[in-house]
Amino acid sequence: MLDNKFLNKVYNQIMSETKIINDKVYTPFFPLSSFPPPPYSFLPSSFLFHCKEVYCLNEQEIEYVWEKYKKELTDIINEKELC
Repeated sequence: MLDNKFLNKVYNQIMSETKIINDKVYTPFFPLSSFPPPPYSFLPSSFLFHCKEVYCLNEQEIEYVWEKYKKELTDIINEKELC
């Protein structure tokens, strides 16, 4: 069973560690490099590894966090493009 309260905290933490600088996305799971901009059609292995190692999430939990993260990041980037 998913613990959405905990998973939402994980999501919020990953979002807080994500920075967008000069149209490049810097994440805690791709340290020292930029992450390609949306759209994302895959769950990066680095995200999977990060969530397993740092937060001890299982596959289902990782998918939940990834979907939230992907949507929010896509929305932020799309907003920036409209400005």
